[in-house]
Amino acid sequence: MDIGIVLSMIGGLGLFLYGMKLMSDGLEKAAGAKLRGILEFFTKNRLMGTLVGIVFCAIIQSSSATTVMVVSFVNSGLMNLYQAVGVIMGANIGTTVTSQLVAFNLSEIAPLFLMAGVIMVMFCKKPVVTKIGEVILGFGVLFMGLSIMSSSMSTLKDSPLIVNALSTLSNRFLAVFVGFLLTAIIQSSSVTVSILLLMAQQGLLELGICFYVILGCNIGACTSALLASLSGKKDAKRAAMIHFLFNVFGTILMVVILSAAGDWVEALIVGISGGNVGRCVANAHTLFKVFQVIVLFPFAGWIVKATYLVVPGDDRKDSREGYELAYIGSKNIFSPATAVVEVTKELERMADMAAQNLNRGMNCLITLDEEDIAEVYRVEKYVDYLNHAITDYLVKINQMTIPVDDAKSIGGLFHVVNDIERIGDHAENMADAAKMRMEDNVSFSKPAQREMGEMLDMVLTILSYSIDMFSHNNREHLEEILELENNIDDMEKKLQQSHVERLTRNECTPEAGMIFSDIVSGLERVADHATNIAFSILDEDPE
Repeated sequence: MDIGIVLSMIGGLGLFLYGMKLMSDGLEKAAGAKLRGILEFFTKNRLMGTLVGIVFCAIIQSSSATTVMVVSFVNSGLMNLYQAVGVIMGANIGTTVTSQLVAFNLSEIAPLFLMAGVIMVMFCKKPVVTKIGEVILGFGVLFMGLSIMSSSMSTLKDSPLIVNALSTLSNRFLAVFVGFLLTAIIQSSSVTVSILLLMAQQGLLELGICFYVILGCNIGACTSALLASLSGKKDAKRAAMIHFLFNVFGTILMVVILSAAGDWVEALIVGISGGNVGRCVANAHTLFKVFQVIVLFPFAGWIVKATYLVVPGDDRKDSREGYELAYIGSKNIFSPATAVVEVTKELERMADMAAQNLNRGMNCLITLDEEDIAEVYRVEKYVDYLNHAITDYLVKINQMTIPVDDAKSIGGLFHVVNDIERIGDHAENMADAAKMRMEDNVSFSKPAQREMGEMLDMVLTILSYSIDMFSHNNREHLEEILELENNIDDMEKKLQQSHVERLTRNECTPEAGMIFSDIVSGLERVADHATNIAFSILDEDPE
């Protein structure tokens, strides 16, 4: 076999893979945040989730990317397993769109897409237009690569070495394994099936054996999600396992049917495909997936329950001692399209932890409970750990290509994590003041205790509203946040004046007055940090 043919095939495959990546990445960058919102909103019902999964995967042209996104949603608590199973089933149908496009053989007009994409990428300044240009460019590159591979394969059928090698795929189980192995390596069933389609068109593979290779490709497509889930929580691993079990059960079902009635299935597919071999492969890919979803959909709940047998245990029981992240991967980023969602959930957790510690800090300042004091210091170390871990994760995200809307929010997230860490510091300051009270035998007057308690209540309220506004984009309490901040500023001035008056009347000691003044000033700063957290979403989306 001529080395030039091999090099031509390798080059064509390279262009095809690069075109797929350009299309998928361009679509995620241009509309990833909006698609993510649709995915999150319309997946409450399993049937609706299946339909959304079909459309979503058809758009971004990758069941692997869709499933990885679902895994990250489950890991972040935005989607449960019973919602995820519908989307995953739908994604298995949506991924067949690529092979359908390839079957249309648009190679002749690929140069037009290529030129249009280049013009949009090179000469348009708007980020969204540039990303759409990348999608169009990817489409052109994909079909240029397809054209090169097709031309190279047309000569392979004259090579006895290739024909003899491919004839070994007459064993159906070997064909399934080959499909699995190739897809696990390439990480895309769409690419593998497209190559299979070209080989069938050139007469290199019989249509019947192509069916079994397709089934193997479906299992191989699960590797991306399985690998991505390794650093996630148990539910994330179960979500990836849903994808795997669905394809394994579906493959077993189809192998049994093809073994019993393969000739009838082949005749049916050839009939609806008009005898076009390439379209036969594409239609087989689609029909197999649709049939598997129809048959297995009623058993979706059982598939979810089966994942609990494969991945047993509970995160809360199995979590190791020490500090850990709950929503973001400690080793890798699940999906660039959902990375900001994961950070937001982790920041919400960190903020709740800091708010509770602030309340605990005030309690130990008044009661001088040594266990509370120790707990404040322990939680503060946890908050510091989260601060560094989330910041490092944000740096990783910032170095990646993420959806345009998400990219605008990265700067604000850096500020939010810093504001939360500063709130945690104020809780620690209260614990320090409690230790000072114990060591120097300092006592507070009843009015001072009451005033600090009242101010803390206001600060915890504004903090709660701000966390909710940041985490869920809920602007219901925006006016109350602004009003509370002004009231807390006024209250801080008022309490400082009350403190001076008590000192003048000798109703408190200078040591107690110094602690009181520091605490009141610290609470006022916490309110400022809370307002910053709330307004971080307005900075990215001004109104």
